[in-house]
Amino acid sequence: MKMANFRTRSLPIACVMLLFLAVSAGFVPGAWAKEIQDVHAGSGSSSGSVSASEDGSVTMTVTAQYTSAAADGSGSGGATVSSQSVTAAVHPVCWYRQDRTGEEVAEWLDSGEALRQASVHGGRPENDKIIKGMYPDYGSYADDTEGHWYLPWCDWTYYNGDDAQEFQQLLGQFTSNGPVYVPAGESAPAPEVDGETLARAAWDAVTIPTATIGYNPSVGDVGATIVGMDTWVWATGDTPKEVTVTATAGSTTATITATASMLTLQPKDGTATCTGFGIPWTEENDAKGTDCKIVFNRSSAHFKDSVTPVDIKVSYAITYTATDGATGTMDTHTTSTTTTIPVAEIQTLNTQPTKQP
Repeated sequence: MKMANFRTRSLPIACVMLLFLAVSAGFVPGAWAKEIQDVHAGSGSSSGSVSASEDGSVTMTVTAQYTSAAADGSGSGGATVSSQSVTAAVHPVCWYRQDRTGEEVAEWLDSGEALRQASVHGGRPENDKIIKGMYPDYGSYADDTEGHWYLPWCDWTYYNGDDAQEFQQLLGQFTSNGPVYVPAGESAPAPEVDGETLARAAWDAVTIPTATIGYNPSVGDVGATIVGMDTWVWATGDTPKEVTVTATAGSTTATITATASMLTLQPKDGTATCTGFGIPWTEENDAKGTDCKIVFNRSSAHFKDSVTPVDIKVSYAITYTATDGATGTMDTHTTSTTTTIPVAEIQTLNTQPTKQP
């Protein structure tokens, strides 16, 4: 069950020390893992960044390769016809967040305020030395007003699952690293982006082309098909049947594969039968038959511009793997567009011969 109230409380920063103590002892109570999320918010710390972005996000490079479903005249297809490269931001579940300066933390520890806050939440006086030990060599930075301590921070908002216990374990593991001091002008520890988070962010960063189609019969200047005839339909251009997306952020690389098996057609006046992406009509292919066709039951005369709308959808099943061992699936992705086909009706006139006197 998702922890809807996970960040509803604001507590003094001393709680983070108690969590570190528990972790160092090999025990991470769920309560302490839960409290740390609010500790930073209640400490008077400033919002910081461990990357180029002020909110903790990092830059990923994403490359997408599209394998076309378009067939040539022989019915074979599968050529890679396009690719896309982008850079985008991805936010890790856990990262280091900027806290107070070296001077401020030294004053907080030496004044006894840290111990006092810890005592309010169950700390003991003998923990003073241990609490101070969580900030290694803090006295060396007591006069530094520009460098900052960075605290380990995890945010449920960026967690892809809904397992509260698993998130608490992740929180406990990451916060066991403790605060890190970063002098002015230097970078905080770079966050690691887990494979699932990277894969989902990468998929959201790319654009999947919508389908385009060809058809036959195509009669006259307007390229009309005929009511009642099998109208062959096939994918053209950049219509993808497979998309491979590769993304890298830090030391993690994720590969996402999306595959589709057919066009889904919905003509306004007619019936579509599609189990594949179709092949272009030729005399040779006519003997083979097609796996995608429409039979229109009415002309386009009653539609605007005398063309019949046809909705086209392609649904992709998505899987991913990552170098950190993450594997999984994503929700089906469906592209959707509408095209038009002019449909004509063949008129016949039956006449009887005139009787001769």
